Amino acid sequence: MMEFRKAQENDTMRIMELIRQAKAFLKANGVDQWQDGYPEQEDIERDIRDGIGYVMTDDGIIMAYTGIDFRGEPAYDSLKGTWLNEEPYAVIHRTAVDNAVKGRGLAQQIFAETERIAREREVYNIRIDTDEDNKIMRHIIEKMGFTYCGVVIFANSHKIAFQKCV
Repeated sequence: MMEFRKAQENDTMRIMELIRQAKAFLKANGVDQWQDGYPEQEDIERDIRDGIGYVMTDDGIIMAYTGIDFRGEPAYDSLKGTWLNEEPYAVIHRTAVDNAVKGRGLAQQIFAETERIAREREVYNIRIDTDEDNKIMRHIIEKMGFTYCGVVIFANSHKIAFQKCV
């Protein structure tokens, strides 16, 4: 049975296993994203402490991780492009899915859960960014109805940014 819940401190090691898998998967697919150390365990621990880390479990086993942050993203203030609006928004960060279940729609489920949580908080916009060469994530983002808005600089790297009104 699938469950989407807030990550807990004792989930950290499994989440880091998913992050390591994702880094290796990106590298094997020629994507430069996440090849500089980020995200590190400290990033995940901070997500959990701040209450923005979430996991998707299947029969209690963590199969995917994401950060859902309602505090805004400072890098988005310098977008080279135009956001759809300037209303409050949630940001999806650091999404990783277990290699064993890639292609089964878990990332799409995470996006749908993000929309549900945002609506519950009466926030009707979601923003996300990714590397331009991350074709798999770009496909998911576009499939989920996000609109390309421009480019942001994140950790000295250009990221393409998207927004969806929900």
